[in-house]
Amino acid sequence: MRIVKEAEERRNEILDAADELFAQKGFDGTSTNDILEKVGIARGTLYYHFKSKEDIMDALIERYAVLILGAAKEIAVDKSIPVIERVIRAVMAMNLSGGSSEVIMDHIHKPQNALMHQKIQKVIINGVPPILTEIIREGIDQGMFSTPFPYECMEMVVIYANTIFDDDMVTMTNEEKGTRMLAFVYNVERLLGADSGSLMDAMQIFGSGDEGEHE
Repeated sequence: MRIVKEAEERRNEILDAADELFAQKGFDGTSTNDILEKVGIARGTLYYHFKSKEDIMDALIERYAVLILGAAKEIAVDKSIPVIERVIRAVMAMNLSGGSSEVIMDHIHKPQNALMHQKIQKVIINGVPPILTEIIREGIDQGMFSTPFPYECMEMVVIYANTIFDDDMVTMTNEEKGTRMLAFVYNVERLLGADSGSLMDAMQIFGSGDEGEHE
């Protein structure tokens, strides 16, 4: 058992070191020698756990995926939160704003980590729609939504939100971003067959809270 634990500890040490180096120097700017020196291990030990530097990056992406999808799943299964509020919160969870999660996203969004950014986008686009779909199905059962395509609707929502509201993909002023958000919510209501204004009202509650936090 101890051998297994030591192997897992060593693997995590390598990932922690690589994560720190990628944040400082970028993925392309970090060599396997940099990682070896930081952890203080032989090359053979590194290759026992990971075949390549990209293999290390993929393992880090898995870590980030646990955070992103875990946050959305936690919201999705919380029946104490109204359906509409859960949809909005789960979509917002993709941004991972605040605390260590914000540091992670700043790290991923650096130009030198473009490949990491691309890979995490893939995780979100493939992983979040199924989580949101379960909430939408609840809303359909409760008569809040009416659509024969709950998954496809959520796929569109995630792809749009993950592209338009990604500062690295689209540059907008705060006013433009606000207009895009209004249009986004307006169209999501129609995609889902929701009552006009139902999602907008919930979004305004979140918006008021956010404004208060920034003041």
